[in-house]
Amino acid sequence: PRRPGEGGRKEQLSVRKLRVLLLALCSSPEQAARRFQSPPRRIRRWLRRLQASQHRGPELPEGKYLSLEAEEKLAEWVLTQREQQLPVNEETLFQKATKIGRALEGGFKISYEWAVRFMLRHHLSTHTRRGVAHPLPKEIQGNAGAFIEFVQRQIHTQGLPCSMIAAVDEISLFLEAEMSGSDEGRRENALQTVGNGEPWCELVLTVLADGSVLPALVVSRGHLPPPAVPPSSVLLESKENGCDDDEIMELWAARVWRKHTECRGGASKGMLVLDCHRTHLSEEVLAVLSAAGTLPAVIPAGCSSRIQPLDVCVKSSLKNFLQKKWRERVKGLKDPDLSSLLQLLLVCLGEALEILADCRELIRKSFLVASVLPGPAGDCPRSNGDEQEELIAAMEERLSLAKSRESSPESAGTEGAEADAEVLQRLFEGESEAESFYGFEEADLELME
Repeated sequence: PRRPGEGGRKEQLSVRKLRVLLLALCSSPEQAARRFQSPPRRIRRWLRRLQASQHRGPELPEGKYLSLEAEEKLAEWVLTQREQQLPVNEETLFQKATKIGRALEGGFKISYEWAVRFMLRHHLSTHTRRGVAHPLPKEIQGNAGAFIEFVQRQIHTQGLPCSMIAAVDEISLFLEAEMSGSDEGRRENALQTVGNGEPWCELVLTVLADGSVLPALVVSRGHLPPPAVPPSSVLLESKENGCDDDEIMELWAARVWRKHTECRGGASKGMLVLDCHRTHLSEEVLAVLSAAGTLPAVIPAGCSSRIQPLDVCVKSSLKNFLQKKWRERVKGLKDPDLSSLLQLLLVCLGEALEILADCRELIRKSFLVASVLPGPAGDCPRSNGDEQEELIAAMEERLSLAKSRESSPESAGTEGAEADAEVLQRLFEGESEAESFYGFEEADLELME
């Protein structure tokens, strides 16, 4: 067989190998290893081969693939899908790419090689640890810059204290409908954080710029008996048909934010950083925020991975922790019903929140790295990327994720695969009533509309 580099020809990976790499980039190396029964070490080797071929071979032929402008539209779509926890996989990516490519003369030639290189060119792997260092697609990069300028100006001019600057986000948790009591494999992987259907539970997580973690709100679908001893850091609401987005945010505003502002005596103005998906601000929510002098700062679509503090180092580690603990403990449940599964989830979440409560410095830094808080003069994307990499490593160490990866035969070598993908990437290229918020000038609130 031809050795890498011989004859100056570009190394070709088989379609199967490219499919494995595409799943690793769209979801995770662990999922790719499970689905295709390929050891992570092997996936890592294929990534290295692709890296080597990038040095030797030309880009894909012109005229058959998407233009840079069209690729940027596709990259925006990937980012907004992920913000809504909607699937980005081989099927959905190819469907969207084909739809965008129909406008091209002569049609759009789709291939697995193009898809893998596209994901790397636009820094779209899910396991990147330096996301804040990578540029967003041009159209939304400007939106992100304007948002950061707006938020930092408000914090400075209004003198907002860090204890009143919050980042809030909603995490949907999906449960596979059919879980056979005898099929442990299905039970272990039943808890998912990406899905198309109605979620089993909605988790609303809130952290403050001073590093504090507020109680988490969990809204579950169905009337269930309350857990025997719910963790003190978790507020539970169960409704037969679940809640819509307005109701979830109204519950959060009443049970979490109002209580927090009342504990502080209601003297300070505040700011709430949240994304523009699934968090439509109803009149009831706006009334609570306005009464508390809290300004909602809505992150533009597609920008959360760079400027949402929860996305910088907390959410992915928390999701991994919950899924890891679920896999370990669901084995011990015999013929579990929804009530016992909810109890399991709440216990795992309570443990995670207890650990996060001791990570004040890491959470505080995430607001700096996300540029919500003004950082030291001279900050640059590369230094922020270094900071994010360190933050994620520290957060995973606190949650013992790194240790569990090393000891798990299934995921041995995953960390190296993530690092390889990162090296590859470096080679490739709501609605609101503004005037109702006391103390904030209407002219300063244009970004909210």
